[in-house]
Amino acid sequence: MKDAFSGRIVGYSIDERMKASLAVAALRSAIEFRRPCATIVHSDRGSQFRSKKVVRLLRAHGLIGSMGRTGSCADNAAMESFFALLQRNVLDRRRWGTREELRLAIVVWIERTHHRRRRQRGLGKLTPVEFEAVHGVANAA
Repeated sequence: MKDAFSGRIVGYSIDERMKASLAVAALRSAIEFRRPCATIVHSDRGSQFRSKKVVRLLRAHGLIGSMGRTGSCADNAAMESFFALLQRNVLDRRRWGTREELRLAIVVWIERTHHRRRRQRGLGKLTPVEFEAVHGVANAA
């Protein structure tokens, strides 16, 4: 789950397959981290995002679900761009012995590199953490 304001990844989860429990875990993580209200949660039309579990979780927290149009990759360009970076910087770097090893590498890359070292032109050449701190976003550190 990516915060469109700062580019920060606020919720994530890893599993063997794309299923509803994966989307629920990532959404719960984002909710716990941000405690959002009246927020739009945009996704593609994957079945995991249309599941009853995800819809119930959105409603329970006063969040608004939004889905991209079928076949419109531009609707999810922000996440597709992030996944391309993740692929290039973590997944394709070497063979991973275990899923846990890969999960740890992904978390470290997100928290250390993407959030705190990777400056982004769209954020005025600040990192997501710096951008949030400048703009007074809760949980910016």
